[in-house]
Amino acid sequence: MSRRRAVFLDLEPLDQQDLDLAPLRTLFDEFESHPGSTAAEVATRLQGAQVAISNKVPLDAATLARCPELELILVSATGVNNIDLAAARAQGIVVCNCQGYGTATVAQHTLALLLALATRLVDYDAAVRAGHWQRSAQFCLLDYPIVELEGKVLGLLGHGELGSAVARLAEALGMRVLLGNLPGRPERADRLALHELLPQVDALTLHCPLTERTRTMIGTKELGLMKPGAFLVNAARGGLVDEQALADALRSGHLGGAATDVLTQEPPVDGNPLLAADIPRLLITPHSAWGSREARQRIVMQLVENAEAYFAGTPRRQVA
Repeated sequence: MSRRRAVFLDLEPLDQQDLDLAPLRTLFDEFESHPGSTAAEVATRLQGAQVAISNKVPLDAATLARCPELELILVSATGVNNIDLAAARAQGIVVCNCQGYGTATVAQHTLALLLALATRLVDYDAAVRAGHWQRSAQFCLLDYPIVELEGKVLGLLGHGELGSAVARLAEALGMRVLLGNLPGRPERADRLALHELLPQVDALTLHCPLTERTRTMIGTKELGLMKPGAFLVNAARGGLVDEQALADALRSGHLGGAATDVLTQEPPVDGNPLLAADIPRLLITPHSAWGSREARQRIVMQLVENAEAYFAGTPRRQVA
């Protein structure tokens, strides 16, 4: 190819002006980047481009049809639900994503959420800021029950690269790990069905993709099967959990606490059952589990690897 033009449609979610983009910029004869792109802007910005780079900007069939020179779509994330893969294949466009870039960061965040729930970290910090410790009659304040994780059982739903990393960290804390079988997956001897797993665990963490089979796989029935006082942590996808059911389980006091880094709609501009002010023992972070500088720089380097491999005729991480 004599001339390569690439357009990054939404750089802002990836780069907080702390990344080295030179390896990506210098790979192309022309490199154009935008903080974000509206649906109306996408096709115009991609005119004459051979490569489109998107984090979350949708590329549907109608848009792709207006971009006849497009050969390669680089997704600066793992999820490709924003790309019409069938339309890309029909048009001969190769689609490559990024994989495994945030394993250490997301595993760290997952354990941080679990530890915060078990130690009531947020409650104790708030108590000190409110002056409760200062008014205490003794040297310590123990208003909120603390759970020791050593010897407790952690259930994992999803035991790929990320789930395995969380398992190693949990085992380092002295927890015993049990694996659950995902809905729609073949049964395995080393994994328990949900109705067998949930009553045994003191904490459950989710590390699986969102599919039609896993959507709301944790609902009222499943939450009811969990031990009283158990914890739930979701740093995977918001749709895995029935959010109203989780809100109800926390209000009832059945669960010991829950933490989520993800919601069904992000950002939650239309509201969400979990954003109600009266839900106790709930921690929410804004889909930030993946966002360390190290993880985001790995995405940049995987984009470079994917583009170089495509131009060499041996595409990497190809999903279409």
